[in-house]
Amino acid sequence: MSHHAVLQKESIYIPVTDTDQLHLKRFSRDGKGAPVLLVHGSIENGRIFYSKSEKGFAPYLARHGYDVFVADLRGRGKSTPRITRRSTFGLTHTLREDFPAIIDKIKELKGDVPQYWGAHSWGGVLMLAYLARQVVPVKVQAMFFFGSKRRISIRSLKKFLMVDVVWNWLSKAVVSVAGSLPAKAMRIGSDSETKLTHRQTHEWVVQRRWLDWEDKFDYAAALQRTQLPPTLYLTGIADDVLGHPVDVEKLMLETGCDRSEFRVLSKASGNLHNYGHIDILTHPDATHDHFPAILRWLEKHKPVEEV
Repeated sequence: MSHHAVLQKESIYIPVTDTDQLHLKRFSRDGKGAPVLLVHGSIENGRIFYSKSEKGFAPYLARHGYDVFVADLRGRGKSTPRITRRSTFGLTHTLREDFPAIIDKIKELKGDVPQYWGAHSWGGVLMLAYLARQVVPVKVQAMFFFGSKRRISIRSLKKFLMVDVVWNWLSKAVVSVAGSLPAKAMRIGSDSETKLTHRQTHEWVVQRRWLDWEDKFDYAAALQRTQLPPTLYLTGIADDVLGHPVDVEKLMLETGCDRSEFRVLSKASGNLHNYGHIDILTHPDATHDHFPAILRWLEKHKPVEEV
């Protein structure tokens, strides 16, 4: 199997309201292979998973035979229109409208086959929240998350500056003036967030209990009653705020993790680098350092009929 095979790439646009459409970037060798859905985190877009020159995690999976769909959540990346002060949607809409639209599109293209799900950072929280309360049913075979945490419980000066000062105090001030969070202009991320998304994200980050913003549905309790797919939680030892190993493990425990694994990437545990929050996905060495562990995870949890 040649890993230098020419990749097929396409942009798929999914209408989700009268005005908004979502962008899915698809990478595959021939349109075949098991579907993998990848979702980015806060103040990011799907480009965390691929570069213009076809480097990155999504092309890597496609070269190894998977049919990879990278989402740009609403208003981010190539989804249209871009976020402005008039954008009123939040995470509620991500879970009730965007995820169902993406799942339906993948089913339309691939059939109702088991999917693999992967995410960076806050994307993992959204995937778990969706599985706790599925709008459109989906079969997820296995999952893997890079630096995904829900709460930030750790305390440090860096956490105080990044989260309390910049994300909470400064960003709230900017949102109240600008009507949205222009994270790229502020140099704190790659993409904007709406006022509602910023508020809803912040509430989940600080709350001890994982409750819905509107009806107080308990996501953690629901997940503990659900048989979740086997999930691999990866984070870097140098991810000292946004995907701190302590908080990543807390998310795993909160979900009732009988079939989950938790790994911290570090030189001490045999990795090439002490990875941080972003370079866990973007480092040139990732493809031969820890990406193969994801492939092994997916292989290990193949549906019986594929084996």
